[in-house]
Amino acid sequence: MGRIIALVNQKGGVGKSTTAVNLGAALAVQGRRVLVVDVDPQGNTTTGLGIDKARLTHDIYNVLMQEVPLERILVPTEIEKLTLAPATINLAGADVELVAALSRETRLRHALAPAASRYDFVLVDSPPSLGLLTINALTAADDCIIPVQAEFYALEGLAQLTNVIWRVRDALNPALVVSGVLVTMFDGRTRLALEVIRELEQYFPRQIFKTQIPRNVRLSEAPSYGKPAVLFDLKSRGAQAYLALAREMLELAEQPA
Repeated sequence: MGRIIALVNQKGGVGKSTTAVNLGAALAVQGRRVLVVDVDPQGNTTTGLGIDKARLTHDIYNVLMQEVPLERILVPTEIEKLTLAPATINLAGADVELVAALSRETRLRHALAPAASRYDFVLVDSPPSLGLLTINALTAADDCIIPVQAEFYALEGLAQLTNVIWRVRDALNPALVVSGVLVTMFDGRTRLALEVIRELEQYFPRQIFKTQIPRNVRLSEAPSYGKPAVLFDLKSRGAQAYLALAREMLELAEQPA
């Protein structure tokens, strides 16, 4: 089975979609088979991988709400080993619709089960909320990564988020763990960024990635061209940071448990 990783944080603008696009691309160019699953109604991950949402006839909404097989919605990307399960604005009402649905928390897990064995990594980009779409992502995942912005409000809501993660683990997914905390938009020249890392080390002493994702103009520009940073500007600090993060993850995966 491929390793299913949920990217979660109820705060918006912390780099979940940027990480889904660029970590997925970085793992793929290093030879891993990667599926990125967009369950955010904003569809930023879908756009960031160059997919025209207006041309899609099916998306992850149809999988979750209409039991369309996942295979029917998968689309290739510019990177050979990177595949996308896209999202569109159709997903906007799914949190409400799921409330009355049978097996509402496990729909994504059941949808991914037949496909996961064909990939080394499945990255699930979740919305900036703690609703049923995020619960589905956590229930489907083997582990989760929490992107955290290196700014003043970074730690707000982390206690609430970790509480939800533990509740999902207790009730729905006993194997779920926080495998990594990723510091994004990092500027090592500021005292504040270093203070945020020190605070995070108190919350997650063993989970913080050594790699930090810097503030980088090229990383911000790449989505408007529908390309991950490794295709848009391989030499940029943002692209190199995500390649380093991919290598760090692969090295950690090879270590004994």
